[in-house]
Amino acid sequence: FKMCPGRVLCKLPCSGEKEVDLAVQSAKAAFKIWSQMSGMERCRVMLEAARIIREQRDEIATMETINNGKSIFEARVDIDISWQCLEYYAGLAGSLAGEHIQLPGGCFGYTRREPLGVCVGIGAWNYPFQIACWKAGPALACGNAMVFKPSPFTPVSVVRLAEIFTEAGVPKGLFNVVQGGAATGQFLCHHPDVAKISFTGSVPTGMKIMEMAAKGIKPVTLELGGKSPLIIFSDCSLENAVNGALMANFLTQGEVCCNGTRVFVERKILDTFTKEVVKRTQKIKIGDPLLEDTRMGALINRPHLNRVQGFIKQAKEQGAEVLCGGDLYVPDDPKLKNGYYMRPCVLGNCKDDMTCVKEEIFGPVMSILPFDTEEEVLERANATKYGLAGGVFTRDIQKAHRVVAALKAGMCFINNYNVSPVELPFGGYKSSGFGRENGRAAIEYYSQLKTVCVEMGDVESVF
Repeated sequence: FKMCPGRVLCKLPCSGEKEVDLAVQSAKAAFKIWSQMSGMERCRVMLEAARIIREQRDEIATMETINNGKSIFEARVDIDISWQCLEYYAGLAGSLAGEHIQLPGGCFGYTRREPLGVCVGIGAWNYPFQIACWKAGPALACGNAMVFKPSPFTPVSVVRLAEIFTEAGVPKGLFNVVQGGAATGQFLCHHPDVAKISFTGSVPTGMKIMEMAAKGIKPVTLELGGKSPLIIFSDCSLENAVNGALMANFLTQGEVCCNGTRVFVERKILDTFTKEVVKRTQKIKIGDPLLEDTRMGALINRPHLNRVQGFIKQAKEQGAEVLCGGDLYVPDDPKLKNGYYMRPCVLGNCKDDMTCVKEEIFGPVMSILPFDTEEEVLERANATKYGLAGGVFTRDIQKAHRVVAALKAGMCFINNYNVSPVELPFGGYKSSGFGRENGRAAIEYYSQLKTVCVEMGDVESVF
């Protein structure tokens, strides 16, 4: 692979109903073997997969950068998070257990934590390899098999993950990859031998997946979009808050579901904060994502770039002020001239009813809004259909905990943003979805509990 901005990298055939069925049946056969292995046996295989990823970190990161367009600096972080995720769930695999409950008369009961079967993972194009690991880690640790469908915009790196699992020693077919768009996803969701669906993507697609899953009474995990609030109080460390705002808006070219794109700034520091954010935003190095000093690569494709540009145009029409960026960027390197680049944008003079403040843009666009009181900003912060994330910057730790307790969001940050340790659960409230990825919480969504009641004497019949 090499960088080919605006050109086709490779062509992959879409998986039709026949291919989806083959993948599911293969996973079903592998599940019979994998689910009967002990947790410690599964642990060793998953640790080997993590080791391979760790050793091939730079190679996989390069593949991911070409796959997605993000900077190589960020891609390496994604790959590190990926092997850490597999290590974490490998460690949990041997500890999964039920309970023993003593009952009257010497009787007792116990519970068994059992796998679900063949799980489907449907990934997004912003973190292709990492999302696949986030779903595969807990699924495989619990003894499940998985059929994974990456986004058709980023089909490549997940195939490498499947190869790594095979090299590590999982039963053949335990982690299968199918390629395609909506039709392939529908075949997966409707397949009678699929036990669970985990989806990362947009709210409209999440709704469709939930409808399809309902017809088969299949449990779902939905990690959907967001329009998250980032609240900056005047008593914050200004430099830290500016760093947080940049992290909350411009990672992966702004194509991050939990980004804090509604930046509420206490009025008394509004001008100072805004000036510093604009200054720092203008210094972000854009260009060839494979260069070490690049900090912002290209957006995923031309239609998405046009969509983000449309949001900025509409924001200006509704009265927002473009304080910096928002225009297309053409790198000096002629081989990059067809890339989907834009300058990161900061919008001022924003109002709560503007489209740029209400709708998820999914691009490098920050909206700054002033506020006066804690009560006011909390009401405004929660006035959204989304509830994925939220953040607060303040030196007052009591205020910080009070504010995050009041935020209607599943992932909250205090004096940082977009930190994703695999040990902590990740997921949203409201239209941002339900279920959790990462942490021990994910085990609940990839396993089921069986209760066994044991009678030690004769059965007393009421008949």
